[in-house]
Amino acid sequence: MDFQQLVILLLPLLAGALLDALLGDPAWLPHIVVKFGWLISTAERWFNKGNCRRLKGALTALFLIGSTYVLFRWFIPFCYGVNQWLGVGVSAIFIFYFLAGKTLIKEVRMVFKAVDESLEKGRKQLSRIVGRDTAQLDAQEIRTAALETLAENLSDGVIAPLFWYMLLGIPGMAAYKMINTLDSMIGYKTDRYKDFGCWAAHIDDVANWIPARLTALLMVLVAGRPGLLGFVHKYGRQHASPNSGYPESALAGILNCRFGGTHTYFGQEFYKPYIGENPRELNTQDARRAIRINILSEFLMLILAVAFLILNSQFSIVN
Repeated sequence: MDFQQLVILLLPLLAGALLDALLGDPAWLPHIVVKFGWLISTAERWFNKGNCRRLKGALTALFLIGSTYVLFRWFIPFCYGVNQWLGVGVSAIFIFYFLAGKTLIKEVRMVFKAVDESLEKGRKQLSRIVGRDTAQLDAQEIRTAALETLAENLSDGVIAPLFWYMLLGIPGMAAYKMINTLDSMIGYKTDRYKDFGCWAAHIDDVANWIPARLTALLMVLVAGRPGLLGFVHKYGRQHASPNSGYPESALAGILNCRFGGTHTYFGQEFYKPYIGENPRELNTQDARRAIRINILSEFLMLILAVAFLILNSQFSIVN
């Protein structure tokens, strides 16, 4: 592989990750994942009624995921066919869109700053990044929810998209973002969504099974605490989700704190088992430490992705 081929191979990933680190998701920039959300919301209004809701939800999820993959499987090669540098540029832009590291870090910082000023400001700020009801949360619950979300987003918003990019390129990354958006919008066990969103939730569980565990591994490695893997194994399995408990338990172990408890979604209470045993008060220093873990974990995952792309390319050339 010559230098130009190496640049064409790696530049989309590195440029996309750099754009995410610098810009996040600025409000002024139209975002493709918002369009995914519009499609899901429209389909839910049309089909989540009457009989056979589980079947209609399954067909909706499979159609949206499959059509997303097929569209990008056609569009990206088309761009490269027109001009390889156009392909590189378009690919970098989509990778930028499909990574969500910077924004959540910024939002978590704002939650901790807001709750230090007042409970009402903290609740309002937290409501921007969580699905649970925030109106009755105290300061400790607000900080806990922010850190839980930060850990989960590291998996859903960074590690998983990069994982699927490694395996299936931008089409796989796009399909994963559709899967994750479906789950975040309709994958709840509430009266409204428990049938229609059932398949969306299960597909998301499958898509995140490896990335969630990989995220926890990366977190304890960058923290220099590989001995926490036993803690992660113990508490990760106790979470209501088959995946979210792993990055959350990694962060709880690193911070020596406790996550979980009863949460309210759309007016209904759901109990999540506790992760960790130390119910200590969380503070801004904990947020800084958690953010550092996120950044270092993403950096390590980027190194792994670059190494994988190079090795895979070399293997393909040999064969």
